[in-house]
Amino acid sequence: MLEEEGIEHKLIRPFTPRHNGKVERSHRKDNEYFYASHKFYSLEDFNEQLAVHCRKYNNFPMRPLNWKSPREVLDGFLDEADFVTLV
Repeated sequence: MLEEEGIEHKLIRPFTPRHNGKVERSHRKDNEYFYASHKFYSLEDFNEQLAVHCRKYNNFPMRPLNWKSPREVLDGFLDEADFVTLV
């Protein structure tokens, strides 16, 4: 599918600290803000709570994104991609 879209897929070296740190931080934050602070009574309950958490997270403004939410950044990126595709 990547080839069909003209996207080059590059693999990084395993155990690359500068990339691994970002992933570890992401997992730590997920644990702090979701897994450690919620109780799940079934897989269905987990999925429902996770959907609410993702909706809140994806619409929350963040400083690294110039106070835009991840959703706003993605929407802007997709709008630009559509423009490039049409030209």
